[in-house]
Amino acid sequence: MSKTTTTSPQEANQATEQIAADHSMPTLPLRTIFAMTFGCIGVNMAFTLQGSQMSRITQTIGVNPNSLGFFFLLPPLLGMIVQPLLGKYSDKTWTRWGRRIPYLLYGTPIAVIVMIMLPFTGSFGFGYGSILALSYAAIAIALMDLFSNICLAPYRMLAGDMVNNDQKNLVWSWQQIFSYAGGILAALLPYILTMLGMSNTASKGKVPNTVIWAYLIGAAVLLVTSFVTIFNVKEYDPETFAKYHGIDLQKQAAKTPSLWSLVKTAPRSFWELAVVQLFSWIGIMYTWTYATGAMANNIWHTTDPASAGFQAAGNWYGVMTAFYSVAALLWGFVYAKTKPNQRKFWYSFGLFADAISIIITATTGNKWVALAAFALYGIGNFTINTLPFTLLTSSLDGQNEGAYLGLFNIAICLPQIFGSLLSFLIFPMLGNSQSMMMVIGFISMVIGGFSVLIVHEGK
Repeated sequence: MSKTTTTSPQEANQATEQIAADHSMPTLPLRTIFAMTFGCIGVNMAFTLQGSQMSRITQTIGVNPNSLGFFFLLPPLLGMIVQPLLGKYSDKTWTRWGRRIPYLLYGTPIAVIVMIMLPFTGSFGFGYGSILALSYAAIAIALMDLFSNICLAPYRMLAGDMVNNDQKNLVWSWQQIFSYAGGILAALLPYILTMLGMSNTASKGKVPNTVIWAYLIGAAVLLVTSFVTIFNVKEYDPETFAKYHGIDLQKQAAKTPSLWSLVKTAPRSFWELAVVQLFSWIGIMYTWTYATGAMANNIWHTTDPASAGFQAAGNWYGVMTAFYSVAALLWGFVYAKTKPNQRKFWYSFGLFADAISIIITATTGNKWVALAAFALYGIGNFTINTLPFTLLTSSLDGQNEGAYLGLFNIAICLPQIFGSLLSFLIFPMLGNSQSMMMVIGFISMVIGGFSVLIVHEGK
């Protein structure tokens, strides 16, 4: 004869609360958050040098402005292939070092080597505008972008793996704060080195020493700061991870979904955020591609990449990049205090701020006005590198999170590919005007700001 046990509503509620507590991730101490975000300093030095100096380097070695789009095609193509695979396989990589940290451990030294290679593009005697010089530059740019992304991906995945929803705003903000600290240093380096007496010009087809040394310093910082994260972050073991995310390890081991099946079952926000990313990343890309040339023409009244005026515009864009990094860093402290239910509002706000900065920079004839406008660009850049990932990871259940973040990287890569291909058509139509290309970026960013309205957050 079986015995019937009656459970009171109070006891049932206590049991439910206990299960929820077992499956909720703990609040991390600040020292752990510091360790898992500090390495972003070096990673963003690499990205900032790429964004602020690529147009300058390629035009210095003889690239026609109408062909700049070619140099931004290969990196996103590689990213579309590598990032989803990196996410998928890191989801299953359980080692004594963790499952994300090993990719950072091996990716960082390679990224450092590529950073050292890139600025010497014009130093091997290939010849101004020669196919060898342009091929070397294209390959180096692609590899730098690829391995910089391999270094960045673990930080995003760690935030999804180890951080509860209450701390997500804090962690993503700290990531960006450290990133912009590195960006400030990277962007100012050519300008500072020039002020210290290093030559900011070189013979035709060669990259100035100020740019070469900026890359060498950036490579050293990337190595050191990444190792701080590598040796101070302890990831959850499989059992602990499964407990915190409510995952049945036996069911998970029984079937590993393909990337295609993950795409078919992606949360609604994945696709909605991809629409916003399309327009916002075209705006970013056209800014970093054409801003130096636009300012050289509008402010220094030159289109000759070998001229002192053009190189001064390159240095000034570096200063502007540092300035927007300061603005973004400060904005990070503000955003860290916002409430989770306000994310969509701040997403739109940031994109509209970015759009205003782009149109001012594209049209002004005063370098100080352009500098001031980039404070808004900093708010926008922080937003674009933070809010989509916060919204996406809040809509995931912890399973296959790395794979989804890798797949979501396609929403960053595709706009760059599309924007590059589109530039070959519209650049001649706009009279080969780099300023007008930035106007197109402004329009795209405005559309992105309105597109945030379609996004739904949550599982």
